Amino acid sequence: MFSKGQIIFGIIFFIVFAVIIGYTYRKDLKLHKRYYKGSLWVLAAFIGFILFIASIKFLL
Repeated sequence: MFSKGQIIFGIIFFIVFAVIIGYTYRKDLKLHKRYYKGSLWVLAAFIGFILFIASIKFLL
């Protein structure tokens, strides 16, 4: 399905992409902590709401 060159390119691309994303995340960590302080509560509320809707669906 994929040639050997395409597989090698995909693996190298993924590794380089992950390294760059990790580097930029570490560089912006102070900004993330300041501007996105309450975002975990929003995520928890969203997941709770989805679980609530799914439980209503299965109970009814």
